[in-house]
Amino acid sequence: MLKVMHSAANSATPNPQWADLISLPTPNTVQWDNIKTQLDLVLLVLETLTGIGSEAMLSAATDLNLESRVPDRVALWRLRQSNPLRKGQGGRKKLDVEEARSLVLITCYLAKQHQELIRRAVGLLEQMAENKREPHQSALLGDYIDAFCNTYQERMEEDDQITTDLLTHLALKLLVDLLFYSAPGGHRRLWLALIDSSAKF
Repeated sequence: MLKVMHSAANSATPNPQWADLISLPTPNTVQWDNIKTQLDLVLLVLETLTGIGSEAMLSAATDLNLESRVPDRVALWRLRQSNPLRKGQGGRKKLDVEEARSLVLITCYLAKQHQELIRRAVGLLEQMAENKREPHQSALLGDYIDAFCNTYQERMEEDDQITTDLLTHLALKLLVDLLFYSAPGGHRRLWLALIDSSAKF
């Protein structure tokens, strides 16, 4: 009983970062498909770079008092399945603004936890560029790029226009973005980036 009461109290506790997101602009209905895609892809970067899975995401939801919005593995899967690029129709649902805010906070919380690894990967990327070497020639970056490309192809609908080069470019761009999201105020940056990128479509 006490555990239930404690959980209920936690879920009602305002998160300062949640209040930050509420103060920012809200996407319009036209922007949602791209926002759902971008959120899922940023989480995909975290997964493939760090090796984390749904348990770490659910643990982050609990730490952030967001378990009422992301209560279990199935709920998390359904939220990510709202990405229109994903294979399969069964889990697809609309992503509402509170769910989107929850995923933003979870993403940035996990990025902050793995900031050292993210920073090392981005630093290696800069070194490879300076030395005019391909990112794949770095073990860390090569493993990350392979994992990202393979996981993307496993989960997303087939598209003949998506080449390995394009996926590699996407993986590296999102990796650099993730470094900014791991910093203080990263949740604001990610939210505004989602709205900004969706406004271009």
